[in-house]
Amino acid sequence: MAETAEHIVVCDDEPDIRDTVSEYLELQGYRVSPVDGGLALRELVDIEDVDVVILDIMMPGEDGLSLARFLRERGDTGIIMLTASGETVDRIIGLEMGADDYLAKPVDLRELLARIKAVLRRTTVQAATPGAASASSSENVVHFGNCLLDIEQHKLFAADGEEIAITAMEFNLLKVFADHSGRVLNRDQLLEMAHDRDWDPFDRSIDIRISRLRKKIELDPAKPQIIKTVRGVGYIFSPS
Repeated sequence: MAETAEHIVVCDDEPDIRDTVSEYLELQGYRVSPVDGGLALRELVDIEDVDVVILDIMMPGEDGLSLARFLRERGDTGIIMLTASGETVDRIIGLEMGADDYLAKPVDLRELLARIKAVLRRTTVQAATPGAASASSSENVVHFGNCLLDIEQHKLFAADGEEIAITAMEFNLLKVFADHSGRVLNRDQLLEMAHDRDWDPFDRSIDIRISRLRKKIELDPAKPQIIKTVRGVGYIFSPS
């Protein structure tokens, strides 16, 4: 059972999926709001705080990709996309929109629950105030250029102490790089260590995530000096 009643929204136009997922999550102790599309989702988030949105990509009217962009512009709500099996393009675009994770349909409910818990570990920690990273012990803080990754809080901070928004996937990747500083890691290794599950060997979404991270930690993302590309192999974290 969940320790607290985090609020989860299940947005899907298919009643069977929406009701099955909602019922399962309620049995796990979460507060769940099922909605059937974009209009209902927008109305709900305007009046209530939401911790995680389970968001179907293919829906009539406004699709899940547009809604993911809307949610990310509003704040740090966790977003888990549901995609049709094999729809790699939609999955990658969803990550570019700021989704934390994705699952292919048909959904394995236990797998979904694990993903939700991973996202909540990032989104439900106490909000950090400026300078919060400097208050953590040095063993829990890793320098990524001028930025600081607080391992304990699952947060990234700029040099002035302001928090930089990162997704659960981005935190996992930074943690992997921190644990393997100076070691070249290929895409498969990064995906496996960051997410603890099997991935499609042709999955290129790792490149998108690293590109997004570079925009947050590099002085010049076009010429990265912190997370460097090793041509034909993978990536390496080079702390200054």
